[in-house]
Amino acid sequence: MRAFLFPGQGSQSVGMGAALAEASRTARDTFEEVDEALGQALSRLMREGPEDQLTLTENAQPAIMANSLAVFRTLTRDGGVDLAKAAQFVAGHSLGEYSALCSAGAFDLSTAARLLKLRGQAMQAAVPVGQGAMAALLGADVEKARAIAQAAAQGEVCTVANDNDPGQVVISGHKGAIERAIALAKEMGAKRAVLLPVSAPFHCPLMQPAAEKMSDALSQVVVEAPAVALFANVTAAAASDPDTIRSQLVDQVTGLVRWRESVANMAEAGVEEFVELGGKVLGPMVKRIAPDAKVTSVVSIDDVEALTRELA
Repeated sequence: MRAFLFPGQGSQSVGMGAALAEASRTARDTFEEVDEALGQALSRLMREGPEDQLTLTENAQPAIMANSLAVFRTLTRDGGVDLAKAAQFVAGHSLGEYSALCSAGAFDLSTAARLLKLRGQAMQAAVPVGQGAMAALLGADVEKARAIAQAAAQGEVCTVANDNDPGQVVISGHKGAIERAIALAKEMGAKRAVLLPVSAPFHCPLMQPAAEKMSDALSQVVVEAPAVALFANVTAAAASDPDTIRSQLVDQVTGLVRWRESVANMAEAGVEEFVELGGKVLGPMVKRIAPDAKVTSVVSIDDVEALTRELA
């Protein structure tokens, strides 16, 4: 069994997708479709930068999705790979869920691009710049991270945001609380704590205004049943019902990204191969969660062609 995975924020870089677009008309068409949907030359920003503009949440989110879908479409349209035959599940890390759902036909590319642009804007607007923060706790499991976050909160928001793998958990909340958590981390058993270069505290209760905006937006979008089930961030379980998926995408804005559990549960369900489309961020996490699994990262045209031959 196989699962297709889609990366989240942090996997963006200037030049992303440029070589693939040169090699594939399908990839170029994908980037142009996203540009048209947004009324923005996002593909030029992806290709040329500047990096500080690409890193802005409202640009990074649709850009990462566009890159993943360019890879996916090159694989399926040029390579003739049928998702429903090639994979049993799709999953994405945070915004990657939108990429996963788009790949599986739950909504079209233009809809995914507009939703992610709005999601990025809403998340950025939810907390004034400088008031929130996130930190990665390395060498800490989720229970240890919860204890550190609880000790650091002191009446402010400080909570586990991403349970990425057995040794990497991300916390999110008010800046002061996150700074206290970083100071406490080592003495409470983490190897080290690293402040993340993000512009807002994602996946914590401070994102509630953004969740409400996404609820409004998603209520106006047609969500189809995906061709293969989505392993959802907020439940670490498979979902195919459109109404369930819609509510999970809203819950995900403030909720914990249960990535470690999702991968472990997919492996338990029989998934032996995980294919990351458009990045090389999730693969190392997967290997730490399911060491026996085969992990493939597909970014370049050579990667696409190699996977196409494998799946033929």
